[in-house]
Amino acid sequence: MTAATSAPATPYDPKKKPGYRLGSLVPPEQRRGLAELSDRLDLDSGDVRAKRSAFWAMLILSGVIATAGIVTDSTATVIGAMIIAPLSTPILGIGVGIVTARPRLVGRSLSYVVVGLLLVVALGTVTALILPNTASVLQNSQVTGRTSPGVMDLIAAFATGFAGSIALARKDLGDVLPGIAIAISLVPPLGVVGVCLGAGEPSLAAGALLLFGSNVVALVIASTVVFFIAGYGREAVQVRRELEVERPRRRRAFTVIAVAFVIVAIPMVGNTVTATLASVWAGQVRTATEEWVADTPGATVENVSWQSRDLMVEVRSPGALPDVDDLQDTVDELIPWSPEVVVLHTVGERVERASE
Repeated sequence: MTAATSAPATPYDPKKKPGYRLGSLVPPEQRRGLAELSDRLDLDSGDVRAKRSAFWAMLILSGVIATAGIVTDSTATVIGAMIIAPLSTPILGIGVGIVTARPRLVGRSLSYVVVGLLLVVALGTVTALILPNTASVLQNSQVTGRTSPGVMDLIAAFATGFAGSIALARKDLGDVLPGIAIAISLVPPLGVVGVCLGAGEPSLAAGALLLFGSNVVALVIASTVVFFIAGYGREAVQVRRELEVERPRRRRAFTVIAVAFVIVAIPMVGNTVTATLASVWAGQVRTATEEWVADTPGATVENVSWQSRDLMVEVRSPGALPDVDDLQDTVDELIPWSPEVVVLHTVGERVERASE
C-alpha cells in the first residue's frame, strides 16, 4: 500500500481570482506577492535586526531634523525629515495585517507607531524646554500650518494613502515613494506637538496631534481598501487553507478604524467650518470698520485678523479715530459671541509716488 502524496500548492494567481478588480491600477504582471509585500512592511519578519536598527535610526534622525526645521521655520529642512521618516512602514503594515487577518502584525505595527510617536514628541518637548524664547516659534508657519487641520488635510491624506498603497502593491512604482513621503506629513506634526507641549500650549499640541492622527487613520483605511481589492486578503485565505489554519475575523478591526475615522473627522470638519465662518466674519468686520472711519480724513483700514477669540483691527490715520465703542457695538451684532475688538492705530498716512 503506497502512501498518498499531496498535490503541490498552487501559487496565487490574481488573474484567476474573482476578488481582484483593480485592473490597470495594479496590473497582475506588476503586482507584488503577499510574501514580498509583508516583508517590506512587517518590521518583525526577515532580517529583523537590520530592519529595527534602520527604523529607529531613521526615526530619531528624522525627528531631530523635523524639530530643527520647525524651530527655524525652514520648509526645506522639514521636507528632508519627511523623506527619511520611516513611520509610514508600520502604519501601512497595520493595513496589511487587517486585510490578511493577522492581529499580531496589526498589534506589532501599532506598537512601533505609538513608541515612535512618543519618541518624536519627547524630542520636540526637550528642544522647546531648552530654547530661551518659544513665543516666536509658536507663530511661525511650520507650527501654525499644523495646529488647525481641516477637511482638505484629510482628503489629501486619503489621496496620499491610496497613492502609497498602490505604489507598494506594484513593482514598477518604487520611484514615486519619496514623493509620497513628502506628501504625507507624519513626523513634522509630532515635532510640533512636542514643541507646543514644551512651550506650555497644550491646545496647539492637540491640533497637531489631530493632524497626525488623521493622517494615520487615512493611511490605514486607504491601504486596507487597496490591499483588499488587490487580492491580498484572498491570497492570505489560500495560504491558510493550504496550511489548514483557521481564518481570524476582521470585523472588529473594521469597526475600530471606522470609529477612529469618525473621531478624527468630526473635529476636522469643525475646524473647516470655523475657519470659513471666521473668514466671512473678518470680511464683514473689515467692511464695518471702513464705514466706521469713512468720515475720518485720510483713514485707511490696513488689516483685520483674528487673535484667538479677539479681533485685531489695524487702522492708519493722520488724526484721531471715532469712538471704538461704536465699532464694538457693530461687531457684537455681526458675531454671536461678541469678540473684543482691539484697534491698532498707526498715526500717519500713505503717500503714493506721483506717476511720471
